[in-house]
Amino acid sequence: MTNEIRDIFNRIAPVYDQLNDWLSLGQHRIWKEMTVKWSAAKPGDTCLDLCCGSGDLTFRLARYVGLTGKVYGVDFSCNLLEIAKQRCQIYYSQPAIDWIEADVLNLPLDNNQFDAITMGYGLRNVKDIPRSLQEIYRVLKPGGKAAILDFHRPDNDIFRAFQQRYLDELVVPLATNLGVKEEYAYISPSLDHFPTGRQQVEIARQAGFANATHYPISNGMMGVLVIGNG
Repeated sequence: MTNEIRDIFNRIAPVYDQLNDWLSLGQHRIWKEMTVKWSAAKPGDTCLDLCCGSGDLTFRLARYVGLTGKVYGVDFSCNLLEIAKQRCQIYYSQPAIDWIEADVLNLPLDNNQFDAITMGYGLRNVKDIPRSLQEIYRVLKPGGKAAILDFHRPDNDIFRAFQQRYLDELVVPLATNLGVKEEYAYISPSLDHFPTGRQQVEIARQAGFANATHYPISNGMMGVLVIGNG
């Protein structure tokens, strides 16, 4: 990821959770729960949450793996990681979660280390999507699964127009009121350059994944890429 994107997330860290709630009308919780279920995490597993932000998916993984499991949360924003650590101390003291400040394009983790991997709203922001998926393939155990949640541009023109109006008339004013207008202005151009679900499936197969399926949700404005290596 670029230093510019890292700086954006460091600046929005204090209002990140509040904006997520407002912008999704609370629906992001449902989408994140679906993502963890698609990752097939189970009790005793060792799991990884990439671009973990303030820890929503990380904490969900921790609940799934239980006291016999292990969870790692990785993000390149030191400010968001600090918020995740604070939330963890208050709400999720067990099992222990390891927080790692790192770039998802160059993970300081061993090969074949994880049973399940999640990523929420991170793939759209990485500098090199194929490289990111190759890293996921490298650290995922044979037979493991990864589930990647993100925004998308809908194929349907009506929903596409609705999404753009939503960004222009709700997201930008809310971000402006919280003093982070410029930081949230990047969302719309990032969607324009983000590969479609079909393209993501092809990139995943080129990265080595034998199984790759993209599930559109919320009328195609959201989607989850589920990939496995056996």
